[in-house]
Amino acid sequence: MKWLYGILCLFFLIIFHEFGHFLAAKLFGVKVESFSIGFGPVLLHRTVKGTDYRLSLIPLGGYCGMKGEKDFQKAIEEKLPEIQAEPDSLYGIHPFKRALIGFAGPFFNFIFAIIACAFINGIGYTYYTYSNKILITDNLPSSAARDAGIQSGDIIIQINNKKIFDFSELIEEVSVRPDEDLKIIVDRDGELLEFNVHSEMDKSSGSGKIGVAADTSKVLKKEAPTYSFFPAIYHGFTDAIKSVGITIKSIGILFKGVDMNNAVSGPARVTELLGSTVKEGFSAGLKVGFVSLMSLMSVISISLFIMNLLPIPILDGGLILIALIEIIIRRRINPRIQYYVQFIGLAFIALIFIIGLKGDIFYFINRGK
Repeated sequence: MKWLYGILCLFFLIIFHEFGHFLAAKLFGVKVESFSIGFGPVLLHRTVKGTDYRLSLIPLGGYCGMKGEKDFQKAIEEKLPEIQAEPDSLYGIHPFKRALIGFAGPFFNFIFAIIACAFINGIGYTYYTYSNKILITDNLPSSAARDAGIQSGDIIIQINNKKIFDFSELIEEVSVRPDEDLKIIVDRDGELLEFNVHSEMDKSSGSGKIGVAADTSKVLKKEAPTYSFFPAIYHGFTDAIKSVGITIKSIGILFKGVDMNNAVSGPARVTELLGSTVKEGFSAGLKVGFVSLMSLMSVISISLFIMNLLPIPILDGGLILIALIEIIIRRRINPRIQYYVQFIGLAFIALIFIIGLKGDIFYFINRGK
């Protein structure tokens, strides 16, 4: 059942993405010939104002079929020097409008992340953690904190400019800063001491660590702050922006020797994770389930936002890049050039897919042992 939950969640995010393209195409005068919920054989359909709205068999996303999308292929086959397009087609409008249509899909993923984070900030949630008093145990193979002079029993109250009030905040701040110099302030028996700690990078996940453990002698129950409507939206926006920064940084970390099999999730693992979050979260309560689901879906939505904006042909970012180049040079790019460039994009997408698929296979094999 959890797989069904995961498929439905991922399905919603993709449809929301395609709806962004749909609205932008309508706004800029491109005829939308079809808008489908799902792929494959059409189960139900109805044409309204020239658009065929469809419900298709396979619930793995959807698509927004715009007039003139195949004009590029036609230009390649007929060896035309430029794409011949009608005024109400994708390649017939001004390149700037075409770029905005390409941007609208990823932008809607960003909008969803803001909405999800706003809901979380609006309803609040309870979480359990430990104090910011740390331990450095002998079974840790290495400890950057110990090497810098931090001791067991110290209370970490600040990392760089961020105040730390519990162990969850400590982990959150350190995990997004692998292989970085951190200025850590501790309270040692009432005396404030400052240490410079260079964080290590966990090769299996790409997250940062400083080699400390929590003092688990006491569990703390904490309530996240709740906000009224407009402050919740503001904090939802700032949380989404923060997530964008972390995601971009995470992509860079992938090229620093991280174990790709573990760090890059394919569609199977993402679907399984979404399904597990729904099943386990809602079994603990409606509020807990909703917050857990919105939190994870916002992270995935931000990832879709970033990945689709990469300047790679066949992705939205490739469409945007070509449009911007045409704006700068003030003429259309030869479709043959675009065709050859697409091979680079296809190779990149294939590589990411293979890495993700390989990681999924190893993940489920190891979990079954």
